[in-house]
Amino acid sequence: MILLLAFQEIPAAAQSRAAPAATTRTVRHWGTFFGGTNTFTPEDMTTSPASLSLPGSVAEVATSNSSQYALLTNGSVYAWGLGNAGQLGDGATGNSFTKPVKVRFPAGVKIASLPTDVMPFDTGLAVDTKGHVWGWGDNQGGELCLGNHNKHLTPVRLPFSHVTAVAGAFDHALYDASGQVWACGLNSLGELGDGNTKPSSVPVKVRGLGPAAHVVFLAAAFANSGALLADGKYRDWGTNGEGQLGIGTQNKPSDVPVAVTLPARVRLVSQGGSAPGNGQTLALLTNGRLYAWGADRNGQLGDEKTATQSSPKLITPPSGVTYRALATSGGTSYGISTTGAVYAWGGGGEGQIGNGTTKGSLTPVKVASGATGISATADDVLIAVTGS
Repeated sequence: MILLLAFQEIPAAAQSRAAPAATTRTVRHWGTFFGGTNTFTPEDMTTSPASLSLPGSVAEVATSNSSQYALLTNGSVYAWGLGNAGQLGDGATGNSFTKPVKVRFPAGVKIASLPTDVMPFDTGLAVDTKGHVWGWGDNQGGELCLGNHNKHLTPVRLPFSHVTAVAGAFDHALYDASGQVWACGLNSLGELGDGNTKPSSVPVKVRGLGPAAHVVFLAAAFANSGALLADGKYRDWGTNGEGQLGIGTQNKPSDVPVAVTLPARVRLVSQGGSAPGNGQTLALLTNGRLYAWGADRNGQLGDEKTATQSSPKLITPPSGVTYRALATSGGTSYGISTTGAVYAWGGGGEGQIGNGTTKGSLTPVKVASGATGISATADDVLIAVTGS
């Protein structure tokens, strides 16, 4: 995300990463992919940041549980990781862990943004320069809003126009199109936000954001969704077994958006969680303070404890560190400092801390430098870094 000196209306595509340098052609990733036939079997574990080179300058990065993506400044997208459901978007179903493959959009399509917080299960999303949104991959919950659950090995255009923000996780997705937020997919815990718990493979309207609400960013996790509004207010909805909604209670989900009470306007936000037993949110306010709430059994909130927090709690970064970008995954959280240093805290069993071990940490650990952007899902994390 881009930090501004004063809160102003921020384009949705700029919400979840730091500003990349024009010469960035390298990304670094660590952690573990999972998905596909053996859903919970770890794949390609990397316990320290590993570098991948792209064939052009990187504009932003994005992740799903099973694959990772880089948008280049020329409007093309490259992917790597698991490909069993077509989530690499190259027309095949093979894996590609060390060689990025080009996502095959129709001729003439240039991509403007990726949902960096984040992508649905084994499924990819992207918004083009004309405001159309494209999807590919598993689509097992109907999250592509096409009225079916069919797999797509290459991107297909979804039924929206004037799209300014997208997000997805597990088997649901959100789309801000023509000033209205729509949702599709599974909905057993109210994650579609339409006032019921019925699944839908066609678009349904998210209720309760207000008739004049201007959404600048969307976020999603396992069975949760969130919307950051232009006035700095933040609303979320879905499951709440770990206090994910930040409203002071647990075990009371909401099938419509609820307001999270914070002491200042929200500048950037990231939702995490990949299973019923986790789920947390990090929010950086316009006054520079960091708040977190939700699951904390792995220490992912950053308060050096492991107790669930059902209301936003002030989190103190390491001495001298100010975060300018955030990400949080299944049970691990990340911050990029104003100097480009990457800090990680929380669970580390799949190498997602990035310190060369599979041990977690209750305190932030510096694991990389020179970062210009970040995205994290489930057990994997991806950063863009400075360099040619």
